[in-house]
Amino acid sequence: MTRKVTKAIFPVAGLGTRFLPATKSVPKEIMTLVDRPLVQYAIDEARAAGIKEFIFVTSRGKGALEDYFDHSPILEQELRKKGKTELLDTLKKTNMDSGAIAYIRQHKALGLGHAVWCARRLIGNEPFVVMLPDDVIAAEKPCLQQMVEAYAETGGNMVAAMEVPPEKSSSYGMLDVGEDRGSVVSVKGMIEKPSAAEAPSNLAVIGRYVLAPSVLKNLNKMKSGAGGEIQLTDAIAEDINNGNPVYGYRFQGQRFDCGSKAGFLQATVAFALARDDLRDDLSRYLGNLSPALNAAE
Repeated sequence: MTRKVTKAIFPVAGLGTRFLPATKSVPKEIMTLVDRPLVQYAIDEARAAGIKEFIFVTSRGKGALEDYFDHSPILEQELRKKGKTELLDTLKKTNMDSGAIAYIRQHKALGLGHAVWCARRLIGNEPFVVMLPDDVIAAEKPCLQQMVEAYAETGGNMVAAMEVPPEKSSSYGMLDVGEDRGSVVSVKGMIEKPSAAEAPSNLAVIGRYVLAPSVLKNLNKMKSGAGGEIQLTDAIAEDINNGNPVYGYRFQGQRFDCGSKAGFLQATVAFALARDDLRDDLSRYLGNLSPALNAAE
């Protein structure tokens, strides 16, 4: 029987240099997408998938991220006094119960695999999730929930997968596909950031993983891989070599790369247009903007 997954690792130690100067004082993970920080989208998705314990791998300068999940009694009191119950409910959803959240420091930027390895003692011998808040996925059923339900049938390891153009393969871990069953594919190998010519398929790994504890044991032995970093992809590929199954999951939904400025802006527009309270004003603005842009070309 497949064990229930209740723990998630959020690697958030990166410096967010692509968003400087904003990230000089504001951790990228709490930059707002419409009116919610990036990390809140990840937390909400994890909760929908049944995650109960949240482990953040942080670094120096992430104090504001840690403070974000604290209760704010004075603010709550003011909202209650003014009868702003809807805002109060929204605020309470950002709170984390005592003991549900933990912070681990990654003192050196040695890669995603190293960040996950830093949390090994809090995972123990249990299956676990890794979520990258930069990858925001708009979906009717949250992506991680889709994966956890599929994982309950397959066991092993599971990574979220999406098709990318050949020229983009050097930006992703790419899957070498065995059997293709539609939503679920069996994986016989993984290559981190290959050239278009070396990519074994067009299926790329994106920031959602459901992993067996054996991956942490593999990370204990890992040396630096692509880019001189310890790659999580390599540790998952090692599990295949050790006879433990790995599956790719073609999720239903649209993924936005909010680690890039263009992706962040695209997500902002898409999520705003999905909101009843913003759709009309924004649609009107965008409609008026298009003729002006066309005339300027």
